[in-house]
Amino acid sequence: MKKKTIDVITLGCSKNLVDSEYLLRQLGESGFTVTHDDPNPRGEIAIINTCGFIGDAKEESIEMILTFAEAKERGTLEELYVMGCLSERYLKELAIEIPQVDKFYGKFDWKSLLSDLGKKYNPTYFNQRTLTTPSHFAYLKIAEGCDRKCAFCSIPLITGKHISRPMDEIVDEVKRLVSKGVKEFQVIAQELTYYGLDLYKEQKLPELIEQIAKIKGVEWIRLHYAYPAHFPKDLLRVMRENKNVCSYLDIALQHCSDSMLDKMKRHITKQETYDLIKMLRAEVPNIHIRTTLMVGFPGETEQDFEELKEFVQQVKFDRMGAFAYSHEEGTYAYKNYEDNVPAEIKEARLDELMAIQQRISSELNDKKIGNQFQVIIDRIEGDYYIGRTEFDSPEVDPEVLIKKEDDLQLEIGEFYLTQIIDADDFDLYGKIM
Repeated sequence: MKKKTIDVITLGCSKNLVDSEYLLRQLGESGFTVTHDDPNPRGEIAIINTCGFIGDAKEESIEMILTFAEAKERGTLEELYVMGCLSERYLKELAIEIPQVDKFYGKFDWKSLLSDLGKKYNPTYFNQRTLTTPSHFAYLKIAEGCDRKCAFCSIPLITGKHISRPMDEIVDEVKRLVSKGVKEFQVIAQELTYYGLDLYKEQKLPELIEQIAKIKGVEWIRLHYAYPAHFPKDLLRVMRENKNVCSYLDIALQHCSDSMLDKMKRHITKQETYDLIKMLRAEVPNIHIRTTLMVGFPGETEQDFEELKEFVQQVKFDRMGAFAYSHEEGTYAYKNYEDNVPAEIKEARLDELMAIQQRISSELNDKKIGNQFQVIIDRIEGDYYIGRTEFDSPEVDPEVLIKKEDDLQLEIGEFYLTQIIDADDFDLYGKIM
């Protein structure tokens, strides 16, 4: 019999991507031909791993499901399955609204999807996955769920309580990935700094990162999605003392005005936020801080927004993203606050905030001209090799573009000492030393 082909499509964040990679390995070992995010899917079966965090992400997921539902109605697709965050959140509603889907699964029951495909979950491949990233880097998910319960956030409704993975299990996974050529790890979770509190009754992120840093072959470790309140200061010592722990921290701050932080249930004040950033930069010289901010939360006044703009201008984040508040069913904000900032004001504030950050990013990039950095090469694109410094995470941060020359042969996944010779608002241009 011809092996059936399954097209797996992943939407949303890197945490979803890791889930898809575990599934891909099981499907491959079960005898299926599997593709991931193929721009021209032609398989007999499709599996869509959805995102359900905010309105835009939900809309993208639904549009993708409907696209494949139409293919099934045309007869070009035999079976359609949906899993992930949107499915976890709206399981019953989706099954009624989109009957073309053979079955919906939540975020955590994808093993039953294997059974419905006539296969069984194979424990031999526990903790093993088929990487969808370039072979030199991988995302490393150390926990699932979140106990923080911020007023605006639907994540705890989808993922449930924080569950840390055992430390030895994570270390074993890193060793296995290193043996396959992975050099760089993006450490991820819904909330990193809570790691260990459920399993070990204390914050264990510094110890975990220190253990990973000792593994031979681990060249870069980068930390994503820290929480500002009760920040584990010992993590900064680990950064300083281990060269392969990048001087980089992704910490979502959301806002800075006391009224907004209180209404958002962030458990931190404006002054404490400024003090935290000051400590990060004092303890880890040249640390690059990435953050995410929100505009248009219920009750956000012009004064609140002015404080937020002043915050961005003063702190000068190395990396910053922002989004407009989305009124999500089931959250504390949805139940207790009116979504009273008009959409056009949200968008205007978002545009204004990102314009400020664009100027800051350009200024910071200009200061790097003439400096030298180790750059890892990710890919070739047109006339350029595309790489990143230790201060740049894949997909979300600036890249280093190095002009291809006849006498220049660079290898994907290798490090090269590079001098920055030019810069624009978001990217750098380099020359191999």
